[in-house]
Amino acid sequence: MRPETEAELAGIVAGADRPLRIEGGGTRGMTVPGDGDRLSVAGLSGVVLYEPGALTLVVRAGTPLAEVGAVLAAEGQRLAFEPMDHRRLLGRDGVPTIGGVAAANVSGPRRVQAGACRDAMLGVRFVDGRGRVIRNGGRVMKNVTGYDLVKLLAGSRGTLGVLTELAVKVLPVPEAAAVLVLDGLTPEAAVAAMSAALGSPFEVSAAAHLPEAGETWLRLEGFAASVAYRAGRLGALLDRFGPARVVEAPDEVAAMMRWLRDVEDFADRPGDVWRISVRPSDGPRAAAAVSAEAAIFDWGGGLVWVLVPEGHDIRPALSGIAGHAVRVRGAGPLASTEPAPLAALAARLRAEFDPKGLFNPGAMG
Repeated sequence: MRPETEAELAGIVAGADRPLRIEGGGTRGMTVPGDGDRLSVAGLSGVVLYEPGALTLVVRAGTPLAEVGAVLAAEGQRLAFEPMDHRRLLGRDGVPTIGGVAAANVSGPRRVQAGACRDAMLGVRFVDGRGRVIRNGGRVMKNVTGYDLVKLLAGSRGTLGVLTELAVKVLPVPEAAAVLVLDGLTPEAAVAAMSAALGSPFEVSAAAHLPEAGETWLRLEGFAASVAYRAGRLGALLDRFGPARVVEAPDEVAAMMRWLRDVEDFADRPGDVWRISVRPSDGPRAAAAVSAEAAIFDWGGGLVWVLVPEGHDIRPALSGIAGHAVRVRGAGPLASTEPAPLAALAARLRAEFDPKGLFNPGAMG
């Protein structure tokens, strides 16, 4: 099923009597257990409203992410949250859509500075499990009132409703960017260095550690003179961790951040891939606990990508470490088990928004 209008989508949901597998551009695939009828929102595409002066974009959920990027680039703007492209990691084709990004709250390295996808969302329209069209939030940054269903829908993976339209705030593209590279740090020392950088006044917009390469990356963005000044000051601040070298070539900086954002290092390597969200100070401990074949630390250590043998369930090894783990590639369990109070709350929300249990059963683990 591929509805072309919101009203058609609402009618399909209202008349449904079996589970629905909600799909955007087909980049992630049917990775959740169980059966269901495929429901594509790719037909709900196009820009509804774009006000560059107000840094606001309203777009239908099925709009390809590349189209969104092109519209913004024409005005020297971009999405703030730097969403990753899963296709190479998952070995899939398809077209990433803005609705899929919002449904999974996909947020890249810039999250440490600009926030997650949900933080950029101003308003949503969606169809709930009764077939009702619901609007929440607004189209400008001053008009987010009432119950904050916007942030509730972000990251719900289509289990509470089918997104049809999003309003997001956008940011200008910076004039320049540079990456400070520290060599030879242990994961523990790297987390300490990243914490010092992120706690500094120098506006670090990405902080990652790559154990296999023995490198720690710290990105700075802004006006060229400001980036150069801050790079020098930040290097001096982190002198106790060793000398920092600076990468300034735009193409090289972009390639480094794309490699990090899309977890390209794991793309052609066998094994399952999990993403672990923990306190940054617990990142090295989490990677060691699961005996990862390889790891990448992003968000200052708070996001740990791990590559493990196929079929390996890492959740028991993470017992006692506060956080959450989600399998991104491979077969088996999808996510960490929610604590009982949180699971009960999630069940009540699903019962309210999707009383017939139509939407993506099993998508939340």
